[in-house]
Amino acid sequence: MKKIAIITGASSGLGRDFVKQIDRKYNLDEIWMIARREEKMNNIAKKLKKAKGIVIKADLLKLEEIEKISEKLYKEKPKVCILVNSAGFGKIGNFIDLSLEEQLSMIDLNVKALTALTYKVIPYMPKGSRIIQIASSAGFLPQPGFNIYAATKAFVIHFSKALNIELKQKRIKVLAVCPGPVKTEFFNIASSKGKPLDWKSKLMVNSRDVVCKALRDSDENKMESIYGSLIKGFKIISRIIPHSIILKLFKWN
Repeated sequence: MKKIAIITGASSGLGRDFVKQIDRKYNLDEIWMIARREEKMNNIAKKLKKAKGIVIKADLLKLEEIEKISEKLYKEKPKVCILVNSAGFGKIGNFIDLSLEEQLSMIDLNVKALTALTYKVIPYMPKGSRIIQIASSAGFLPQPGFNIYAATKAFVIHFSKALNIELKQKRIKVLAVCPGPVKTEFFNIASSKGKPLDWKSKLMVNSRDVVCKALRDSDENKMESIYGSLIKGFKIISRIIPHSIILKLFKWN
């Protein structure tokens, strides 16, 4: 029975780096790469050194396409050693200023698709396998101007930690990855002006470093992966200081 990894959002950013680093770090037969941009995934697949890259073009906003992945799992019955849910997006702006469609799409991709794919994959995961869910430090507290995105990532954090306990008897580990700003396409998409916010640009870290630490933390059976002392400090502050006080410091618009 072949051993595989499944990685969503595999065409760019964190997902792409997970594909590359998982290929180097582990002995797998295949890496199933899931995203909408097929050509980019094909280019990545050609450069894999150990595993065979299986490119699956899918729009995870459509539950019927998640069902197609489920059907492929049922047909091939592989051992899924690693699942990385990296697909997701955010939009910067006040709730009433952003369109309802794009905000519901954030919920559908960041929450519903992640939940559905996790549910579909777990039956194929043997003991010792792991699930890596890409959350965000935005999920540590409410964020005016980044409202729905932060709420979806709070869901991912809580869901992942609870699932980690629920799957303990199956010996499947679940890790929530909570980075701060990362050098990817994320903020170009998130900003309505097509440019990242200046202060976030100065804080951005390398995607490869975030992924490297996440895989190391997963190997060490941690529940949460936070890269950098600044984000670790942000989490501590978000726990110690009441959110009502922190939110008074927000200057939006």
